[in-house]
Amino acid sequence: MTTEPVAAEDVFSALADPTRRRLLELLSQRGDATATELAGDLPVSRQAVVKHLVVLDGAGLVTGRRDGRERRYQVRPDALAATARWMNQVAAQWSSRLTAIKRLAEQAEGS
Repeated sequence: MTTEPVAAEDVFSALADPTRRRLLELLSQRGDATATELAGDLPVSRQAVVKHLVVLDGAGLVTGRRDGRERRYQVRPDALAATARWMNQVAAQWSSRLTAIKRLAEQAEGS
């Protein structure tokens, strides 16, 4: 059994919301942006965008930095990459298990 990365649960929770997924897409396209800039492309308020960014930040998916009076956000792919590696490990284990089950079924048919 593999060990799930510590952040995987937070990453899955953060990605479960379509607005947060859209925020990640926008930030990936732009490189960085403020909450105000991001709110211009979404059907939610700036305050809602900030709340979503806090969740993404808590999951390690974005980071914010001060730029004068504004806070600029950008994507941090590390947590997503770690979660993807974990998912690939789980998928490989299931693939191995299914291959073993198939082999057993084929042997049983041949008996």
